[in-house]
Amino acid sequence: MAETAQEVLKYIEDNNIELIDLKFVDLFGIWQHCTFHKSLIDEDSFVNTGGVAFDGSSIKGWKSIQASDMAMVPDPTTAWMDPFMEIPTLSMVCTIVDPRTQQLYERDPRSIAQKAVDYLIASGVGDKVYCGPEPEFFIFDEVRYKQSGHEAYFFIDSDEGPWNSGKEGGVGYTIGKKRGYFPVSPSDGLQDIRTEMLLTMAKCGVPIEKHHHEVAAGGQCELGIRFSDLVHAADYVMTYKYVVKNVARKYGKTATFMPKPIYDDNGTGMHSHMSIWNNGQPLFAGDKYAGLSQTALWFIGGLIKHAKSLLAFTNPTVNSYKRLVPGFEAPVNLAYSAGNRSASIRIPLSGSNPKAKRLEFRCPDASSNPYLTFSAMLCAGLDGIKNQIDPGEPLDVDIYEMDPAELAKIPKAPANLGEALLNLEKDHEFLTAGGVFPEDFIYNWVAMKMEGEVKPLSKLPHPYEFELYFDC
Repeated sequence: MAETAQEVLKYIEDNNIELIDLKFVDLFGIWQHCTFHKSLIDEDSFVNTGGVAFDGSSIKGWKSIQASDMAMVPDPTTAWMDPFMEIPTLSMVCTIVDPRTQQLYERDPRSIAQKAVDYLIASGVGDKVYCGPEPEFFIFDEVRYKQSGHEAYFFIDSDEGPWNSGKEGGVGYTIGKKRGYFPVSPSDGLQDIRTEMLLTMAKCGVPIEKHHHEVAAGGQCELGIRFSDLVHAADYVMTYKYVVKNVARKYGKTATFMPKPIYDDNGTGMHSHMSIWNNGQPLFAGDKYAGLSQTALWFIGGLIKHAKSLLAFTNPTVNSYKRLVPGFEAPVNLAYSAGNRSASIRIPLSGSNPKAKRLEFRCPDASSNPYLTFSAMLCAGLDGIKNQIDPGEPLDVDIYEMDPAELAKIPKAPANLGEALLNLEKDHEFLTAGGVFPEDFIYNWVAMKMEGEVKPLSKLPHPYEFELYFDC
C-alpha cells in the first residue's frame, strides 16, 4: 500500500480514515494493539525520535512500572486496512523504542530481528536474508478445556475427525488418521474457509501462493505464502495467524497453531526456508552437495551445532516437543539431507536456478515468535560461516532401515523444553554476537519459560496418570 510515512498519511487523508490500529509483538509472539485517532499520527510518529507513546509496564516480560513509558514506531510498509474492524481502520506493525535513549528497545522481538539483519550486513557475508515460513494449523468445530486444583481436561472436535465416523446423523465423510493430504471435498470440508483466509491475507499485503489440507485428520491445514526479507517474513507470519483465527471465528469455528493438539496424528510445524544474498546474488548455490555452496554448508554446520539451544526459541513451548517424536515425519535428527524429511535440515529440490537454492529448517513450529525464530536461525548460521563449521556427511539413508548403533550416533533434538532452555543457558554466544540478542534477554527468556511453563507443568497431575496409577 505504501513505502513512506508521507504516502501513509496521504492515504489516511484521501480516504477519510479516522482510526489507526498500531500492532506490536510481545515476547511470546502474540500481537498486542492500541487504536489511535488520526490526529495523533503525524510524520514524527514514524521516526525513533518520536513514535507514539504507550505504557509498556503491563506487557509480560517487559518494563517495570517505574520505567514503563515506551513508544511505538509504525512501519509504513506494513500498512493495510484491517478487514475485521466494522469501522474503517488502518493497521500498521510497529517496532518499540525506549524514549529515554531513542534506541530500539532491547526486549522488542521486531527490533531484535532488525538487529539480526544489521549484524548480517556488518559481518560482510551478505546484505539480504530471505525467509520462507510454512505455518500449519488446525481448524476445530469445538474446543473446551479446564485446569484447576481438582479438575483437568480438554475436549476438541472436528466434523471430519475419524472419531466421528460412528456419529449419529453423520454423513461418513471423515478423514482417517494421517490421511488428510490431499483429499477433495466432501472429505475436505474446509476448502471455502481456507480460500477466504488466503484471499484475506492478500488484502492485508501478504504475498500468497496456495492452500491445501494437511496430513493430519481433524482439520489440519496450510496456507502457502511467498518468501520475503527476514523482518517482513515475520510480519507476514503474524498477519497469517491473525487472519486465520479471525476468519475461523467468522465461520463459527476456531483455529490453533498449537504444535500437538491431537494425540497419535501429525503435529503442526512451521518449516522455515532461508537463504543469504549479497549484491543481488544468491550465496547458497554452488557445486557442493545438492547444488549448495561451501557457504551454505557452513551455515548448516552452525545450525546443527547450535540446534539444541536454538530450539529454545524455534520450539518454545512444552507442547512443541510432543510433535518432535519419531514416526510422524518429525525432524528429530540433527542432520541435513536433500530428501530425508526426518532430518532437521532439508535441501529442497529447486532445479537449476541458483536463485531458488535454499535450506529448510524443519524443526520450528508456529507457537514460536517468528522474529526470534528467524533471527536465531540467522545467528546460528552466521556463526557456522564465521568459524567454517563442518556439518558432517548428509543423512541420505532411510532411518527406519539404519542399524540402531549407527542411528544412535546422529545427534537428536532436545527431548523437552527444559532441556532446550538448559542448552540455551550454556550455548548462546552465537546469539549475543553483534549485539543481536542481549545477554539480559537470554536469561529473562530462560527464567520466564522455566518458571511459567516447565516447572508448573512438571507439578500438574495429568488425566492419563489417573488411568495408569489410580488403583496402585
